[in-house]
Amino acid sequence: MRRSRASITMRDSLADVKVRRDSLVMPVFVDENLREKKEIQEMRGIYRYDINSYRKHLDHLTANGIRNILLFGIPSHKDSTGSASYSSEGIVQKAIAIARENYSLNVMADLCLCEYTDTGQCGLIRNGAVDNDSTLKVYEKIALSYAQAGVNVIAPSGMMDGQVGVIRNALDTSGFNNTMIMAYSVKYASTLYNPFRYAADSAPREGDRKSYQMDYRRSQEWIDEIELDINEGADIIMVKPGLFYLDIVRSVRERFHKPLAVYSVSGEYVMIRNAIDSGFLPQETLEEYLYSFFRAGADLLITYFADYLTSGNVSLAAFR
Repeated sequence: MRRSRASITMRDSLADVKVRRDSLVMPVFVDENLREKKEIQEMRGIYRYDINSYRKHLDHLTANGIRNILLFGIPSHKDSTGSASYSSEGIVQKAIAIARENYSLNVMADLCLCEYTDTGQCGLIRNGAVDNDSTLKVYEKIALSYAQAGVNVIAPSGMMDGQVGVIRNALDTSGFNNTMIMAYSVKYASTLYNPFRYAADSAPREGDRKSYQMDYRRSQEWIDEIELDINEGADIIMVKPGLFYLDIVRSVRERFHKPLAVYSVSGEYVMIRNAIDSGFLPQETLEEYLYSFFRAGADLLITYFADYLTSGNVSLAAFR
């Protein structure tokens, strides 16, 4: 076996898992409250952008070969109904239009209410709990506002039952048949989201999200979640988080033939970035990290490292 590993040229030639820049998705935070970009303290190297610095960031990303972005918005106004989420003048809607009009990008936009409600929950509160069906009516409004702004892919992340079907129907009946849906089909309740909640100002003010996000102690629930989303019209399915759930990624890949995205979440970024910056792990760790997702079966990888990996900060064989 060692003969096939003897030289780097042979190792590169025989590698059967490839990583491409256009398989990476960079999350981008746009903040209506800012006048210049601001580093997120809990996520070193990741920023919130005002509209002007957002344009410069897109210049930078496209120059480095990034072709996919996933937008998250921080509004200036929050209320009990998350009304800013579907405003035609909303921060995400503006960001979608700018990206679509000026750049050759696949523009994806997260659809949820956690950044927009004063409760920090992903849905509307009725009788002290998140109400599924009234929340779906708001999701429908958000989806149409994104489509009208020109989004390529809508990514509903709230884990409300029936969300993909409601959004698909709203898009199709309004003439947006070509707008894709990337469903957060397999989204576990995880502590690995904590840095993101600072980044997006989306932490629940009370309680948690375990009543609607998945329980990581269940090993087969993902099958039903994915089948429902596919039947409702999902174009891309997703597993989130990534590193702790590679067994699920592999199982999904073997069972389903839809395009598969994996979201390597903020906690994963922070752990690896801090270990590398502290010198406890070498930069080559990033290559091993990248390949783990694509070896498991991912088609797309949503990662906060996308910019870092492609902007010349590291020299990896993956991008030689």
